[in-house]
Amino acid sequence: MIRPEEVFRIGRLGKPHGIKGELSFMFTDDVFDRVDADFIIVETDGILVPFFMEEYRFKTDETALLKLEGIDTVERARELTNSNVYFPRKLAEGTDDDMTWAQIVGFRLVDSAHNNKVIGEISSVDDSTQNVLFEVTTPDGAQLLVPAAEEFIDEVDTEKREIRVTLPEGLLDL
Repeated sequence: MIRPEEVFRIGRLGKPHGIKGELSFMFTDDVFDRVDADFIIVETDGILVPFFMEEYRFKTDETALLKLEGIDTVERARELTNSNVYFPRKLAEGTDDDMTWAQIVGFRLVDSAHNNKVIGEISSVDDSTQNVLFEVTTPDGAQLLVPAAEEFIDEVDTEKREIRVTLPEGLLDL
């Protein structure tokens, strides 16, 4: 059984394309193309299920047309429409020195300046502007926006799944 902590979200399946089971795939991370992997993981009915990719072709920089093994009809493809797509962390790690933003979702954010206090868990990353922000859920359930500036990041520990930061005084009090 695939556990949620073993994967990270890379996109969502869209509507069927054609009549042979091909699907539109809107992705936020092209790791499936950069890494030598034959499969992706699709969330169906709350269960993470691996599907082998027969083929895919890029339509735009953020969309591909994807043919999955065993999905041969438009009806079967429709069953997967709007399903989240994931990729195994283990296959993605060590492929480059640079991790993608999608890979760090779920990491703990730890404040090095205050006795390694856990600030919270990164729930998403807003990279829609030049100033990238970690969207963090604190242990008490509050939401924080924390700058993902390189000068604040002390260490990224992929094994512990945590990022140690030293933030300017008072930033978390805003």
